[in-house]
Parts: sequence; structure tokens; C-alpha cells
Amino acid sequence: MNRLIIITLAFILALPAAKAQVKLSLMDVIEQAKEQSPSAKAAETRKKNFYWQYRSFRSNYNPSLNLSGNLPGYNRDFFQVSQDDGTFAYRSREQLSSSLNLGLIQPISFTGGEISVNSTLNQFNDLNAADTEINPIYNTTLFNIRLVQPVFGFNDLKWDKRTEPLRYEESKRSYVEEMEAISSEATRRYFDYLDAQINLQIAEFNLANNDTIFNIEQGRYNIGTTSKDKLLQVELQLLRSQQDVAQAKLDLQTSRLALRRFIGLQDSSSNVLELGLPDVLPKFDIPLDNALSYAKQNRADYIEFERRRVEANRDVAQARAQRTQTNLVASFGLNNAAASIPDTYVDPNNQQRVNLTLSVPILDWGRTKSRVQTALANQELTQYTLTQEIQNFEQEIITLVSRFEVLRSQVEITKKSDEVAQERYEVAQSRYLIGKIDITNLNIALTEKDNARRSYIGALRSFWTAYFDLRRLTLYDFANKELLYQLED
Repeated sequence: MNRLIIITLAFILALPAAKAQVKLSLMDVIEQAKEQSPSAKAAETRKKNFYWQYRSFRSNYNPSLNLSGNLPGYNRDFFQVSQDDGTFAYRSREQLSSSLNLGLIQPISFTGGEISVNSTLNQFNDLNAADTEINPIYNTTLFNIRLVQPVFGFNDLKWDKRTEPLRYEESKRSYVEEMEAISSEATRRYFDYLDAQINLQIAEFNLANNDTIFNIEQGRYNIGTTSKDKLLQVELQLLRSQQDVAQAKLDLQTSRLALRRFIGLQDSSSNVLELGLPDVLPKFDIPLDNALSYAKQNRADYIEFERRRVEANRDVAQARAQRTQTNLVASFGLNNAAASIPDTYVDPNNQQRVNLTLSVPILDWGRTKSRVQTALANQELTQYTLTQEIQNFEQEIITLVSRFEVLRSQVEITKKSDEVAQERYEVAQSRYLIGKIDITNLNIALTEKDNARRSYIGALRSFWTAYFDLRRLTLYDFANKELLYQLED
């Protein structure tokens, strides 16, 4: 008994492994593409990049604590000394210096200025100094409050507050649109493979059918009921069918590899993909006003339009601000110098500074005016361009919505045509077998059957591609009545 079991197992293991069949629906392919495809991973990476860029922008408005210093600095050189008789003498010096600064800096977004609080410790040591001199000497700024304020200048922080949140919001919506674009591309590749799969089925059916017809015609020729011309015609058609099968297998393999690579499915020669026919269409209405409203509410394009308007206004403001450059610098602090560090903090002195710098071009040969006029012209051009882009965008949605009922109707008509053509071919085949029609009429019925099948698949492709394009353009799923992008509170 045990020997029989061992022989049976050995026989099973010796059999060639059967190829596993993987059945996938359209939604399976789309979900796989969104999770594993290189395109989805690239979209996810771009989303992270924009997030960290936004975090970097937000950090520009927070205070920063910086520690800087020179530990230590050594200098040995010769310097020039003026003598009483007008001549110069050169003396050597050797110095050692160190410095340490701790500063807290806070940008002022409303005015574009900057306020900082600093504490500094400096040490200077003259290595050639006489023993009677104080050496080393320490200089300390206990604290120093400093204000740097541009007057009538360009405020980067104010304009960034208007553009960067728009850019970040645009990136989040673009991510959802990219995922819907992946759905559209996955749909296209799905139907590419489905076309190849259907073509192979048609080619194999035609090959088997033509082989049967050839045998029938050969039998009729042998008994003299058909001509040599018809026999050769059927043989030629059989040879073409063999060629069609070979080409269909090659096309199926090519499209299978393309589909696997796009959706990130590991290729395996032991697995055969079989795609189902997505012939169950979702039922929904698409009011044009709602489609346009969802697009304006959700699409990244409309955020981009607003951002580009703000950036055009920003460029004009920047060009005008460059006509004059005025900076106010004011500081107040306490500092002291002594032979030891503790002594520098005893009875420190006030330290006060106020500077107002001004730069006004008197004669620049129209350079400043040209910059301003260029910015104004670009602002006007941006407005015209955005108006045209909005019109084109709305027209795309209007056209797609208008096509939907036509596409749905085409699916129903081509499905019925496929059924009728299949039935007609079966009738024609029966009539051919009993000699009521010739091979030419049978071939016409066969061609119409194949074309009707392909037309039905093409109508399904057009409908599902338009469906996912509509989702991408509006970020709204009309079939399930839900938003694809939710605004954050």
C-alpha cells in the first residue's frame, strides 16, 4: 500500500506544472495600479515633497535659536606704524581671538522685518603684549535687541503667506487627480490586453472553424460537388487563420507584459491573466451645472489659476519696491570689557545704535520703469491666459458630459449588434453545411461577427475611459455620489 502511494506521488510530481490562471476585473486592475504601480509611487513621493516644502515655508515664521562662534582664531602678521618724522615702520604682531554668539531671531511677517536678541562673548589675546598690559581681555554683550526693518520694501513673508498655502492645497488636489489619471491609464491598458485576449479567442475560433470548412470542402471536391478554386480559397483562408493565431498570441504576450509592468504586478510565466468583460455599467445622471460646480470646487486647476493671479500681483509689487531701497536698523544692549569673564557682567554700559540706509537711483536710463512695465504686461497677459484656460477647461467638461449618454447608447447598440451578428453567423454556418449558401457568404457573416464583437469591446473602452476622465476632471464620483477629495478643516 505504501509503495503504491509513493509511486502515485512520484507520478503526480513528474507531471508538467499547470499554469495558474489569475482572473482580474477592471476594478481589480485599477486598485492594483493605485497601490503598486510606479506611477502611483511617484505621485506619493511628489505628495510628500510638497508636504515638506509646506512645512519648510511654515517654519520661516517661527523663531530660530542660533549658536555661532570662532573657536579660536590665530593671526600673525606685520602692520604699518606711522612715525613722527612722516616715515613708516613695520612691526610684527601675534594675536589670538575667540568669539561666541547666541541669538534668538523672530521674523515679522506683517512688516517684513526681523527682530533678534543676542548675547556675545569675545576674547582677545595679544601674544606680544608687555607683562604690564591687561592680557587677555574679554568683551561681553550681555544682551542686544536688534531690529532690521525695510521701509517701503518688498515683503517676501507677506506674499509667501498668500501663495504657499495655495500651492500646497493645489498639490493635494493634484495628487488625487494623478490617482484618477492612473485609473484612466490602467483602463486603457486593461482594454489593450482585453482586445488582445478577444482577438486570440476570435483567431483560435476562426482557425478551428476554417479547419472544419477545409475538411468539408476537400470532401466535396473529392466527390465533385465543388470546384478547385473554392477549395484553394478555403485553404488560403486556413493559412491566414494560422498566421492570425500566431500574431494574436504575440500581441497578447506584449500587452500582458505592458499591463503587468504598469500595475506593478510581478511577472511570472506560470501565471496567465484572464480579464473579465466590464459589461455592467453604473447608472447615474450627470447634470452639467453640477459637473462644472464640482470641478470649480475641487480641481487643482482652479487653485492654480488663483495662485498664478497672486504671483502676477506679487511680481508687480516686487518691481515697484525695487525703485527705492531703505532699511532701518536699530539696536539697544548692554556690554562691557574686563580682564576676566565674571567682571564683564559687572556694571555693563548701554549700547545704542540707529542706522537708516537709503538707496535711490537718480539716473538708470529707464531700467526701473522697464521692470515695472514688464511686470504689469506679464500681469495682464496672465489674466488673458487664465481666462482662455478656464474657458477651455469648462468646454472640456461640457463636451465630455454631452458624450456620456451617446457612449452609453453605443454600448447598448453594439452589444445588441454583437448578439445579432453571432446568431446570424450560426444560421449562415448551418445553411452552409447543408449547401444553401457558398463559402463567400459564410465568410461575410464571419467577418461581420468578428467586427461586431470588436465594436462592442471598443464601445466599452470608450465608456469606461470617459467615466474615469470625468472623475479626474471633477474629482467627484457620480456613480457613488461622493467627493474624491475632502477639504480639511
